[in-house]
Amino acid sequence: MNKLNQSAAAMTNYRWVICAMLFFATTINYLDRQVLSLTWDEFIKPEFHWDESHYGRITSVFSIFYAICMLFAGRFVEWMGTKKGFLWAIGVWSVGACMHAVCGMVTEASVGLHSAAALAQATGDTAVLIATISMWCFLVARCVLALGEAGNFPAAIKATAEYFPKKDRAYSTSIFNAGASIGALFAPLSIPPLAKAFGWEMAFIIIGVLGFIWMAFWVFLYDKPAKNKRVSAAELEYIEQDKYEPIEQTAEVEKVPFKECFKHKQTWAFAVGKFMTDGVWWFFLFWTPSYLNTQFGIKTSEGLGMALIFTLYAIVTVLSIFGGKLPTLFIARSGQNPYAARMKAMLIFAFFPLFVLLAQPLGMAFADLGRNAAWLPVLLISLGCSAHQAWSANLFSTIGDMFPKGAIATVTGIGGMAGGLGSMFLQYIAGNLFVYAGETNMTFFGFTGKPAGYFVIFCFCAVAYLIGWCIMKSLVPKYKPITI
Repeated sequence: MNKLNQSAAAMTNYRWVICAMLFFATTINYLDRQVLSLTWDEFIKPEFHWDESHYGRITSVFSIFYAICMLFAGRFVEWMGTKKGFLWAIGVWSVGACMHAVCGMVTEASVGLHSAAALAQATGDTAVLIATISMWCFLVARCVLALGEAGNFPAAIKATAEYFPKKDRAYSTSIFNAGASIGALFAPLSIPPLAKAFGWEMAFIIIGVLGFIWMAFWVFLYDKPAKNKRVSAAELEYIEQDKYEPIEQTAEVEKVPFKECFKHKQTWAFAVGKFMTDGVWWFFLFWTPSYLNTQFGIKTSEGLGMALIFTLYAIVTVLSIFGGKLPTLFIARSGQNPYAARMKAMLIFAFFPLFVLLAQPLGMAFADLGRNAAWLPVLLISLGCSAHQAWSANLFSTIGDMFPKGAIATVTGIGGMAGGLGSMFLQYIAGNLFVYAGETNMTFFGFTGKPAGYFVIFCFCAVAYLIGWCIMKSLVPKYKPITI
C-alpha cells in the first residue's frame, strides 16, 4: 500500500469516465423502457382498443422474459468479456426498441385496415382482433428489448468491479444506477412531446437510436484497466488495492461454474433482495403515468403531467446518489466491514417506502385541490423510489463484497432473474386487479374502483423492502466472503 500512497500524485481518474459511460448506458436503458409506459394510455390504448389487462400482460411478459434472460446474461458477459458483452446487449435492445414502431403497420396489414384512424374506429370482433394482434406484436418487440436490456446490469456491475476497489463500489454503483432515475426523469420531458408531434412510432425510433450512438463511444473508450493506456500506474494500483488484503488471495478465480453459485446462501440472499423489491420499482416506472390519469385525470402530454413525473424522478436522482455514500461513512467512522455497513444502510432505506402508504389517503384528503392534489402522492412515491435506488446500489455491491470477480456477472444475472420474476407477478396481478376493481367497484379501506386496486398494490410496495431485508439477514447474518 506504500507504493499506492507514494504514487497518488500521478494518479489519473479514468475510472470515472467508465462510470460515466455506465451511467449513460443505464440512462438509455430506462429511456427505452419508459417509451411504452408514457405512450400507451394516451396514444396507443385508443388506437388498439387496449385496457389495463393488455398492458399488464405486456409488462409481465417483458418482466419474465427479462428475468430468464438475466439468468444467462451474466454468463454471457463472463464469456464474451465486459466490452463485447455490453456492445451486444445495447445493440440488441436498441433494435428491440425500434421494433415497437412497426407494430401498428403489422396490425393494419393483419386485419386489412390501412390507417391508425381506421384501427381506432373499429368495433365489435374487429376491435377485439386488433387488440389481440397488436398486443402480440408489442410482446415480440418487448421480448427483444428485454433480451438486450438483461445484459446491462451484469455488464455494468462487472465493469464496476474491474475499475473500482470495494470501498468505492457502492458509491460508483449508485452513480451509474442513477442513470435509471435520469432516464425516467427526462422521459416525460421528451417522449410525450415526441409522440404528440411526430407520432408514437417516432418516439420509439428516436429514443432507440441513442443506444447505437453509445456503442460508438464504448468501442474506443473501454478496455480492462491493466490494458487501458489511459489508466496510469498509480490509478491501476488504486483500482487493484484489494489484492493486498489477505482474504482476497483465495478469491481471485477467473470463472466460477454456474451450478457452484447456487450452493451459497449469499447468492440466495441477493436473489431474495431482488425478488422482493425490483417489482416495486418497475411498478412505479410502468404504472405511475396511468395512475395519474386514472386517479386525477392527468395526461403525460400535459404540462402538469410532465411536471409531476419530472419532479418524481428529480427527487429520486438526487437522493439515491447519497444513498450509495452512506455505507462509506459507516466504514470510515466505525471501521465496519463493507457488508455490515451496506446491510445497516439498507435497513435504513427499507423504512422509507412506508411513506407510500400515505399516498392514496393524502390524495383523497386534499381532493378539494382538484388535480393539484396529485402532488402529494407523487412526492411520497418519490421517497419510496429514492429508497429503492439507494437500496439497489448497495444490494448490487454486496456481490462484489463476497464473490470473486469471476462470479460477479453470473450472480448478478441470477439475482436479476429473481427480480424479473417478482416484477412479472406484480405487473400481471396489478393489470388484472385494476380491471377487476374497475368493473366490480371493489372497495378497500375507503377507496372504490381502480383507486382501491392501486391502494392494494401500494400497501405491498410499502413493506416489501423490510420483508426482503429480514430474509437476507437471516440467510447471511455476517460478512462471509466466498472462497472457491
